[in-house]
Amino acid sequence: MNVEVLREYCLSKENSTESFPFDEETLVFKVCGKIFALIALEKPVNITLKCLPEKSIEFREQYTGITPAYHMNKTHWISLDLTSYIPEDLVYELIDLSYSLVNKVKK
Repeated sequence: MNVEVLREYCLSKENSTESFPFDEETLVFKVCGKIFALIALEKPVNITLKCLPEKSIEFREQYTGITPAYHMNKTHWISLDLTSYIPEDLVYELIDLSYSLVNKVKK
């Protein structure tokens, strides 16, 4: 999975936008002005997503490529290193979950 595939999937979400609010290496996706995904462009493919606290623990125990998110609340955010094994369908599921968690807050 590459950055362009992740970008297209995040932008396919209703009302999602992309920007570089922090620096030129961190692509940020928002829904209704709230972040639901961050992609680090300077690293091998890495995406940061919001997650349910109990699920984030479960995913971190199952996959070495899923870790607490750097510079984010580690209870609610995870980072996925896509150079390590994480099933593609799980990546999409986690993007969907992050989007719904953030979008739910704004409704």
